[in-house]
Amino acid sequence: MNPSRPTSTWSVLRRLWPDVWRYRGRVGVALAFLVAAKLANVGVPLVMKELIDALDLAPRPLLVPLGLLLAYGALRLSTSLFQELRQIVFARVLARTSRNITLRVFEHLHALSLRFHLDRRTGGVARDVERGMGATSDLLDWTIYTILPTLFEIALVCSILIARFDWTFTAITLATLVAYIAFTFTVTEWRMRFYRAANTADTEANARAVDSLLNYETVKYFGNERHEFARYDASLVKYEEATVKSQKTLAVLNIGQSGIIALGLTALLWRAAVGVGAGTMTLGDFVLVNAFLLQLSIPLNYLGMVYRQVKQALINIERMFVLLDEAREVEDAPGAPPLAVHGGEVRFEHVDFAYDSARPILRDVDFRIPAGHTLAVVGTTGAGKSTLARLLFRFYDVSAGRITIDGQDIRAVGQASLRAAIGIVPQDTVLFNDTIYYNIAYGRPDASREEVIAAAKAAHIHGFIESLPHGYDTNVGERGLKLSGGEKQRVAIARTLLKRPALLVFDEATSALDTRTEKGIQAELAAIARGRTTLVIAHRLSTIVDADQILVLEHGRIVERGTHEQLLAEGGRYAQLWALQQRERAEASGAATVVEA
Repeated sequence: MNPSRPTSTWSVLRRLWPDVWRYRGRVGVALAFLVAAKLANVGVPLVMKELIDALDLAPRPLLVPLGLLLAYGALRLSTSLFQELRQIVFARVLARTSRNITLRVFEHLHALSLRFHLDRRTGGVARDVERGMGATSDLLDWTIYTILPTLFEIALVCSILIARFDWTFTAITLATLVAYIAFTFTVTEWRMRFYRAANTADTEANARAVDSLLNYETVKYFGNERHEFARYDASLVKYEEATVKSQKTLAVLNIGQSGIIALGLTALLWRAAVGVGAGTMTLGDFVLVNAFLLQLSIPLNYLGMVYRQVKQALINIERMFVLLDEAREVEDAPGAPPLAVHGGEVRFEHVDFAYDSARPILRDVDFRIPAGHTLAVVGTTGAGKSTLARLLFRFYDVSAGRITIDGQDIRAVGQASLRAAIGIVPQDTVLFNDTIYYNIAYGRPDASREEVIAAAKAAHIHGFIESLPHGYDTNVGERGLKLSGGEKQRVAIARTLLKRPALLVFDEATSALDTRTEKGIQAELAAIARGRTTLVIAHRLSTIVDADQILVLEHGRIVERGTHEQLLAEGGRYAQLWALQQRERAEASGAATVVEA
């Protein structure tokens, strides 16, 4: 994954704006409420000034102070009322925008190639998306409904000071604001390095924790709990140090901000006190100046905090946008039509492929699987067998040559339709941490319950499921670890049957099972493959003796091809592998007999 890079506020807002603009009506109403709240807030000191002057002068009818008191109370109420109404109106915009951008990232992650997902760390990616989701709504709220309104309020107060008093009041106010903003921006920029370091350490710690918990059994097998604790703690130490530095510098920022406000307030009150003493200002004017600066100090302090939060939100969002900007290695061609499967003939035409240009995997691989036939591929580990399945699913694009299904280049058709036409039973079936029913129905989520049960019966797992206390509602655990290897394979078969694919891929589907279980599942695989175009990637040669054609791969090249009998008669590499496996099988059988005796 690409490293995160600094992101500007405006570049982020430009990317978020299309989502916000969909709700422009709500945005407009919320802004109107906010302006009303700010006007009411600024009106409070003005009414207070009039009230004090009215009480300070000679006795007047009670009606005048009573009217001002009612106006004061109404303005106070209006400030809170309009703020809350703004929150109610804008809440949907924040939640929906955050949801849309997070969903877009999630969708993009699924659109990225297998290469990206082999390199990623699940815990780190999940943490980046989680933080980015919260930061999206926060950024919109702070920029549109905190920073801009605060600037509006400052401009309004300065205008009133200019209109009512001499220029010195405005000069002191503006000097205080400039000093405050300059100090806040400078220190906050300095502090962000510590926040960014804390984020990086947090992501690393979360990635290590998730990785360790997913491999719980391996940790236990090797007794490496202490080692895992040490690795996790190393990340937590980095997080702790960055967080402590961030908190210390926050104290420096807060002290500096409070000092600037205190100096500005003292200077303004001194100037107002001089005016009152000279008789050019009333006691109400003195209170008004004090109230205005106190009133400004609150949003200014809040503005400093918001600026800090905005910078932190940008750091959270930039990591999420790095994910969103990750280039898609495999994309549909513009206007790509869906795959049209007629018979299901598959052709690999002089295919070359390399995960890394320095290490070629497949070299000039050329073969054909006629519709309804079965082709098996065998070879030693690393020969490139599983790569054939990944290329057929178009997890990667070929480096040279092409792959066709019924004459259609798979790069020219939609990926969704291509993968919908192919079913796979892998060697290691990883199930979702959900019920057995959900995992079978995953093959076709819109299938009826009767169809799911029919698929389970066809895979000969229905009886086992019914014997469980919770039946189809039994949870299979993380990655299906509550089920045995054979049970997981039968769930995978049921899921594939439910999908009703035109083409099948068996990627060493039984190599991890014991011989007895393998025989039972092999018969089921043969039954579902009947009449379908099937690619079998095999380790045990005994499982593919009935294949219509067998290919032998060595170092990415096809070195032999033919039926089981033809290849044995040739006495080549296939015959050697067959003899070796038969000997190993005989030795294993003999050892088992001795143990039983």
